[in-house]
Amino acid sequence: MTSDWTDDQPIYRQLRDKVVNAIIDGDLKEGEPLPSVRAIAVDLQINPITASKAYQELVAEDLVEKRRGLGMFIIEGARGKVLSNERRRFLEEDWPRILERIDSLGIDPQDLLATSAEKTGGRNE
Repeated sequence: MTSDWTDDQPIYRQLRDKVVNAIIDGDLKEGEPLPSVRAIAVDLQINPITASKAYQELVAEDLVEKRRGLGMFIIEGARGKVLSNERRRFLEEDWPRILERIDSLGIDPQDLLATSAEKTGGRNE
């Protein structure tokens, strides 16, 4: 994970998002431990309290569990849960804005599909 922070949301939230993206991408696998709060704080040059808050959000979302004396671990089923939540969020929040933008620009949906097919070599994933 990198320490490329933005000003649009708190760092703990951005760290939470980085962990979620690492789970989606398979960089962090179910059953694997997360780096310790101290290690992640040093690596990303953030306050340990900030790192702890991000980890607590992941625990509250049932993506990570705390094992006494061992640290934090990604729970089984976390990736499926994250994908489901992110897909739902995309369809409910992002997609309506994208559709509105497509409409405001007068873009033909068939042109979008053709452009997409060109960029992906015709495969629909």
